[in-house]
Amino acid sequence: MVGYDPEAKCVSSVEAAAAGSASGFVTRVLISPLDVIKIRFQLQIEQLSSRNPGAKYHSILQAVQRIFQEEGLLAFWKGHVPAQFLSVGYGAVQFTAFESLTKLVHNITSYDARDSCVHFLCGGLAACTATVAVQPVDTLRTRFAAQGEPKIYRNLRHAVVMMYQTEGPRAFYRGLSPTIVAIFPYAGLQFSFYNILQQFSEWVIPAEGKKGGNVKSLVCGSCAGIISKTLTYPFDVFKKRLQVGGFEHARAAFGQVRMYRGLLDCIRQIMREEGPGGFFKGLSPSLLKAAVSTGLVFFWYELFCSLLRSLKSTDSTMRKEG
Repeated sequence: MVGYDPEAKCVSSVEAAAAGSASGFVTRVLISPLDVIKIRFQLQIEQLSSRNPGAKYHSILQAVQRIFQEEGLLAFWKGHVPAQFLSVGYGAVQFTAFESLTKLVHNITSYDARDSCVHFLCGGLAACTATVAVQPVDTLRTRFAAQGEPKIYRNLRHAVVMMYQTEGPRAFYRGLSPTIVAIFPYAGLQFSFYNILQQFSEWVIPAEGKKGGNVKSLVCGSCAGIISKTLTYPFDVFKKRLQVGGFEHARAAFGQVRMYRGLLDCIRQIMREEGPGGFFKGLSPSLLKAAVSTGLVFFWYELFCSLLRSLKSTDSTMRKEG
């Protein structure tokens, strides 16, 4: 199980960081195309429909075909380098903080560290900590994924220098407020629903059928990802719209562009021009991505933790025999 468990062998902070980093790295490679499509959908002002002649993207399949034709296969991994920094850093900080917080709750309170409410609170706090740590990289990733041809930023170094010189250091934290507002319940729900679904599966599946622990982690993580993403999705749209502020010239080829003065102005403009449906643009690829990425994150994290525990156990046995 993810999180502190007083009745089981738990991972150390270093092991949690290593497993979280590795989990983030592998998952990012696999889900990057979905992320690029989701961001393109979220940033499109026009309605996502083939009936709208001004809309560049209409559906997931059409977007895949158009991006491939116009920008090539590597376009699906645009912004992959900053995205990997994001995933590796986020995974390390989030899981280390989560394991530490659940252990702290168990040691200083009367609450059980395995309780779903504890997982919600600790999961939200761990995600907020990780978000603040990696927000600049997330902004860079969004801009790389959003830019078309010709490219505004040649590489990561050029993007950092150009953003700092033209927009100042605050540019790296654009969209932080809706991110923090959204990430606490999103991550909290992820961890709590994962915990609930894991406990439910242990109750439903008989003892002799519990060998497929890794598959169970994948399924429970996917379901937790879908539920949490659906409930908190509008804030992800607000974040993406705010992150590309000051970057409007690079978006001209994709259709209309808008400038927002802040979170509330962003909400008002989307509601007025795009209607309630504007808050859920890109939901279909986002749910697909959430199911795949959350399932894979928990799957790889539990797998890497098991491997690290096995290596530690083997090393300990060899030392005793030596």
